[in-house]
Amino acid sequence: MLTFEEKLAVIESFPELKRKDVSLGRVNFHYEDSAIDKKNVVYHLHPNGNGFVYAELIGSYKTDERGMVNIRDFSERRLHRIIELAIESMASDADEKSVETDFTEERWVNAENHSLMLVKEEDLWNVYAGLNLDGTFTTYGEATEYLEEEGFRRA
Repeated sequence: MLTFEEKLAVIESFPELKRKDVSLGRVNFHYEDSAIDKKNVVYHLHPNGNGFVYAELIGSYKTDERGMVNIRDFSERRLHRIIELAIESMASDADEKSVETDFTEERWVNAENHSLMLVKEEDLWNVYAGLNLDGTFTTYGEATEYLEEEGFRRA
């Protein structure tokens, strides 16, 4: 798990986000150029590492009733990616179905140079080892979490 400071460094690498300190040491980050009513990209990032990213319009993450994803256990790469997608989704028309609609496939590798392919097929995210199906997930976030837990990273 990333520390509060490490998460802040990732978030602050996005110049389009504006920091807003709130109560109990928590921090929000707003996207002022949002094309929708929502402006909060990062909500209540707490010094204990807990926090949320608005991902309702991304379409590939399981969100709570507010459209938020808990980022407590996100890696640096996953945190950077979800923030990037959140900003893209807020910069476009709210009627767009998903920022992931053009996604076809990603190659992932591990330390031993074994590779897996992450492929979006209809409404599912499938992981392939060659021609063999290794796993099926309902969201992009679940699929990438699985790959990272297995020691893989995007190639």
